[in-house]
Amino acid sequence: MKWYHASPIKDLTTLEPRISNHGVPLVYLSKKRENVLVYLSNAVEKYCKETGFEHEGKWSKWGPYGFDKNGILQLEEYYPNAFEETYKGVAGYIYTAKDITDSGYCIGIPDAETSSISVPVCDCEYVPDAYEEILAAENKGLIKLVRYNEQSQKKLEWIRHTVTQEYAEAEKQPDYRHFIEGKLSTCLFAEKRENNGGK
Repeated sequence: MKWYHASPIKDLTTLEPRISNHGVPLVYLSKKRENVLVYLSNAVEKYCKETGFEHEGKWSKWGPYGFDKNGILQLEEYYPNAFEETYKGVAGYIYTAKDITDSGYCIGIPDAETSSISVPVCDCEYVPDAYEEILAAENKGLIKLVRYNEQSQKKLEWIRHTVTQEYAEAEKQPDYRHFIEGKLSTCLFAEKRENNGGK
């Protein structure tokens, strides 16, 4: 079986475990190539670099996606033009591995596995434009894209409350706060107006 892993880094021969959202060093892989396309660009890192925000250490992650009842990845825009601003013109690499050793760590992501040891690379595909590749996957029905203007009012309210809460909890993540201030400031302002009685 083939397993896929996306990275902006060129010429990798092995995939090394890294600490991510689950707090333990793991290599994340998917048996669906289309599911790793979202990892070709990190909106937080991209925005910070574009705006000259200096940051040391690990970049915060931004991944507004989930899976429908059929296990199809559903990527969502939480602010206007998020897909294009995050992925358009961004190049990267999709690495292929075989016969991975499952870490046994349950991550709850459909069609994904993790390894707690290094994974040898058996093939590499260059992706010149992540945005075009994501649109191609959408056209084939392999992933679903939910544009900002397609979000329901209920979902927009959920986004506003969630973003406001995450901003408040991100005191030690200045890069994440900078990203939210730049891309989702309307969420924060809306929350402030609500707390001030609509003023």
